[in-house]
Amino acid sequence: MSEENATSAGEGAGADTGTAPVFRLEKLYLKDLSFESPNAPEAFFLQNTEPKVDMKLKLTNKKLDENHWEEISATIKDTKSDKVMFIVEIEHAGAFLLQNIPEEYLQQVLHVDCPTIIFPYTRQLVSQASVDGGFMPFLMEPMNFSGMYQSKMQQNQPGQQPS
Repeated sequence: MSEENATSAGEGAGADTGTAPVFRLEKLYLKDLSFESPNAPEAFFLQNTEPKVDMKLKLTNKKLDENHWEEISATIKDTKSDKVMFIVEIEHAGAFLLQNIPEEYLQQVLHVDCPTIIFPYTRQLVSQASVDGGFMPFLMEPMNFSGMYQSKMQQNQPGQQPS
């Protein structure tokens, strides 16, 4: 590409940034991480364990100068003895820059796009905490945030016939 073409391409790319929608992750950070193994060392030697996962997911969007946070917590139990193997509670957050997002898309961005970006990193942190606690890596199942959001939207519409 010649210098003239590179300059004009650069000018065109940033010329409409005043009104163009902007959605960008600016920072990932860990607000709180708790790992407990209340039944160690017995939990390491449970025979024929089929872990039961009691996972509670809470998404929180808090606006402070365009920043939003999401929180995930999980508890792992053994189904045979119902003894808690370990408990992980995590508050993992992301600061997003949201500018000029049309109002009709804002809730979808907050409830689908933001958690979809953060979740893989949260999953990795939880997995590493379980390994550091002496257990096998715990891999949280992938989450369909779009499906969860669509389901919530259908429940909030009165008189809507289920499809």
